[in-house]
Amino acid sequence: RGTQLDNSPSLFSARLCGPEACVAPCRRRRSGTMAQPNPGSKVLLMGRAGAGKTSMKSIIFANYLARDTARLHHTNFIEHSSLRFLNLRLNLWDCGGQDVFMENYFESQREMIFQNAEVLIYVLVAVSDKRGNADTSKSVPAEGKDLNYFTHAIESLRQWSPSARVFCLIHKLDLVHESKRAEVLRKYETDLMNIAQGINLSCFGTSIWDDTLFKAWSQIVYSLIPSIDQLELQLKHICEVCEADEVVLFEKNTFLLISHSSRRAIADGHRFEKISNIVKQFKLSCAKVKTSFRSFQVKNSNFSATIEPFLPHSFVMVVVSDPQVHHAATSANLWAARSHLAELNKQGAPWGSHL
Repeated sequence: RGTQLDNSPSLFSARLCGPEACVAPCRRRRSGTMAQPNPGSKVLLMGRAGAGKTSMKSIIFANYLARDTARLHHTNFIEHSSLRFLNLRLNLWDCGGQDVFMENYFESQREMIFQNAEVLIYVLVAVSDKRGNADTSKSVPAEGKDLNYFTHAIESLRQWSPSARVFCLIHKLDLVHESKRAEVLRKYETDLMNIAQGINLSCFGTSIWDDTLFKAWSQIVYSLIPSIDQLELQLKHICEVCEADEVVLFEKNTFLLISHSSRRAIADGHRFEKISNIVKQFKLSCAKVKTSFRSFQVKNSNFSATIEPFLPHSFVMVVVSDPQVHHAATSANLWAARSHLAELNKQGAPWGSHL
């Protein structure tokens, strides 16, 4: 069925990598040189002290467990980090949130901080950081100060980086009673949208104790990948050739979602962040016993799911429910897909060098 197991590798390559297979062809540059890698995207991480900015950064990029973030200290002034996602370099400015620092950012350092920013991640605390305090009215003054600082940040962006994208994370949402979370998130989103009219803004409710953090950060880094629509067309073709239900691409180290393609509707809209969290925890468990995770396969009577390395900076997950599609055929098509995407990289695909 589909790809025959007795075919030669060259036929697999022809099926996936021939001229007709290149859904989004990339022409070779006249100079014959490859596309130059992105020199670095400036990402601002802001919010008041205690909002959880450094904790979330440590979980996503430094493999911290949520329980280990309690030993982290407050950030003083601005902490610069050069982080890797795929082969992209993220110049992350983790801005300390003490009031004296926040006032300086907007009074005397606006140009230095906000100039040439591609993304602003603004973190607000859903409630006061005291478990059991579900009365949101007690945190009104703090909320007012949060929105005041956010207003100054938006004004600074309008002046120095008007095309920057803004992501607002309503953090520590686990401290809000489950029945009130949607209401709290909706109120914050309304207030923030009113302040940032005309700005490309997205809001997410997050917590370090569940999968929501992975969903939010996946969307943030997704916005930084160049020509992602072309990559998605390639994934769609791979999904069709493999006769898979779904093909999903994850970043190698953070295991954040890069992109995916599905051939049928799948009910669980939160599956990607759940998988990111599960695999990240499994990788950390492997590290504790001084071994490393390479790949695994989950199989039952309804489907098989395989996660394995794909390109130097990414992993791929292939989900197949058709019992007539053999794992060996899927592996052969993935092998051909690697060659295909490597060739597109040589031709100057804008996203190719980052995978």
